Amino acid sequence: MGASVADRWLTFDCFGTLIDWRHGIKTTGELLFPGRGEDFLSSYITVEAEVETEGSFRRYRAVLTEAVRRVAQRLSLELKPDDATALVSTIPYWPAFADVGPPLTELRREGWRLALLTNCDRDIIALTQRRLPVSFDAVVTAEDVAAYKPSPAHFLLFKSTFGASADAWIHVAQSYFHDIRPASELGIRRIWVNRQGESDDPSLADAVVKGLADLPDAVKRLSTSARASM
Repeated sequence: MGASVADRWLTFDCFGTLIDWRHGIKTTGELLFPGRGEDFLSSYITVEAEVETEGSFRRYRAVLTEAVRRVAQRLSLELKPDDATALVSTIPYWPAFADVGPPLTELRREGWRLALLTNCDRDIIALTQRRLPVSFDAVVTAEDVAAYKPSPAHFLLFKSTFGASADAWIHVAQSYFHDIRPASELGIRRIWVNRQGESDDPSLADAVVKGLADLPDAVKRLSTSARASM
């Protein structure tokens, strides 16, 4: 028996999918180290993943701070001690992508419930949600599960809390590494928002879109195929 319309869930990664994560990091890097914002961003992407997987769990604000320190060290840039928390300070002001509002508004109108599965702290995502043009029905943070994606912990907690079934749950994300791969391994239907034109294997996703403007059509196609197979 299929889920009712009220039971249908779309879960989203936040940073990189809804919030312009690259812009926020590059701009902050440029403020800290004029002329080096692009270098800062390129190094940060690698360093953050390293920090998240080291040792015992630490809150995202600690990850941001440690990653800034390491990037400065790797790039041989002078970082003032007080500036190590720059990303923690600027993250509430990182902008949402321009294509977020209309598609998510349309999907909510069609009966989908919306949730965030995010690699950050509760207080940070609370501030970030003020930048998002739609409201969300649920949020699962790294702080809630004491783990960072690609760990399956976010997905497992969401499923156990809301009882989302495979035919009534689609995960939407930009990060192939953090989201699309683990969602695939768990059998969760997934839409890859490939904003950067990355070359990872698209067959691992159930649908691929270049931006959220194409999301409602992709969701409709997946929903129709799921109903047809039941």
